[in-house]
Amino acid sequence: MIATQSRPAEAERPIDLGARTRIAPKWWIWLAAWPVTAVFILSNAATPLYVLWQRDFGFSKGTMTVVFAFYIVGLLGSLLVSGVASDRLGRKAVLIPALILAAAACLIFATASDVIALMIARLLTGIAVGAAVSAGMAAVTDVAGPERKHLGALFASTAMVLGAGVGPLLSGVLSETAPAPTVTVFLVEIALLATAFITVLRMPVGRPAHRDAGSWIRIPRVPRDNRRLLFFGIAVFAPGITATSFVLSLGPALLSGLLGATSRIIAGAMAFAMFFTATAAQFAARSLPRPATMTISAAATALAMLTLAVAVHTQSPTCLIVSALLAGAGQGLGQLGGLSLLGHAVPAARLAEANAAFNIGGYIPAGLLPVSAGYLSDRVGISTGTTTFAMTLLTLSLIAGAAIVRNRPALTPA
Repeated sequence: MIATQSRPAEAERPIDLGARTRIAPKWWIWLAAWPVTAVFILSNAATPLYVLWQRDFGFSKGTMTVVFAFYIVGLLGSLLVSGVASDRLGRKAVLIPALILAAAACLIFATASDVIALMIARLLTGIAVGAAVSAGMAAVTDVAGPERKHLGALFASTAMVLGAGVGPLLSGVLSETAPAPTVTVFLVEIALLATAFITVLRMPVGRPAHRDAGSWIRIPRVPRDNRRLLFFGIAVFAPGITATSFVLSLGPALLSGLLGATSRIIAGAMAFAMFFTATAAQFAARSLPRPATMTISAAATALAMLTLAVAVHTQSPTCLIVSALLAGAGQGLGQLGGLSLLGHAVPAARLAEANAAFNIGGYIPAGLLPVSAGYLSDRVGISTGTTTFAMTLLTLSLIAGAAIVRNRPALTPA
């Protein structure tokens, strides 16, 4: 047991996040990642339930993607504040309110009686996830320490994608096997958030010794020397997260409307398999050079979109599943490469803000493009709407991959 655990008050004294004097045991890095996982379980728990709410409340595919996009709005708004707040006030000061908001979102989901309630719940979920992305993932890196930055980036990234995959699987299974299909999963999630709350209270991180000046609400940014790395990270991560966002928002509709699969367990299992692939890909690539990881990410996302177009034109469930798995690999590798670049280059006192900037760059297209595809599908049919989306993202992935290959030396730190 490390000293900060036996004397919690000691962990709250101002310390320099970039100069840790103690090395936390490896198991604390895993445990520090648990709050990120718990919040991300909520992030996609609603995915298999959209078809139930659509049946009960009567809304279109376009409205379904707007409900999903409210999550993106909350997340982006949160990232404008949480990264700066985390670097100035400390990780706990941001994570604790985030967990409370996540629990409130669960209660609203469980008692929702119309589409407005779903939008509010998704908005609160996005705010909580934004805090987890910036403060939570930076906390994992802090606990890992400067000697284990790569391990910290790996654990933080896998915590995110693991939670994102467990959420829809848990929701799908409970909605098919337990009473109150749109309630039970959120009660279970409240219990998981309670354990995350306790973990944050005990986490061996402190407050920063020096506070950056400037506005509390601002577009997150990185130091000038790191801007190019941020750009390349976003260029690869954005297509990957957009591909998985499409699967989460319109995947159940594709399964039921196009392929005739109505089981919520199947919808949840497909989302879980997608993020499990993302996690597995990250561990498999942990020893690869970052440019190689990012190039493979772009290629996987491009193949995912090509396979998605084939799936809707051939009505092939196999192709749809393969597309989801490739999308997961694309997101996971792009996320790992980008976070690793930032974790090694950005000073610790600016890391949470850098994480926020990275995720804003990825989530903006992840919100806009699936919503556009949803409304386009309402007008011209889901096959044409999906194909247009796939070809757009395929082009962006190829451009990003080419840029990484051309700038490989600049992305390989000394």
